[in-house]
Amino acid sequence: MAMTADAIESLIRAALPDATVEITDLAGDGDHYSAHVVSAAFAGKPRVAQHKMVYEALGGRMGGELHALQLTTAVPT
Repeated sequence: MAMTADAIESLIRAALPDATVEITDLAGDGDHYSAHVVSAAFAGKPRVAQHKMVYEALGGRMGGELHALQLTTAVPT
């Protein structure tokens, strides 16, 4: 079963409460999304570590409920 954009956003916000999260359904199929996540928790961390934090927030759903996620992360300016 595919995940909704709201479910993805909720999981990310639960792990990163200060985050600004923008989710876009790329294919209209509920299976391919992009996420832009901005959080102070990313400060001082390399991009790979930032992405790992987001994937951990998704709790192992990548490759199962969530087929594809194009991810960009940033620190607030």
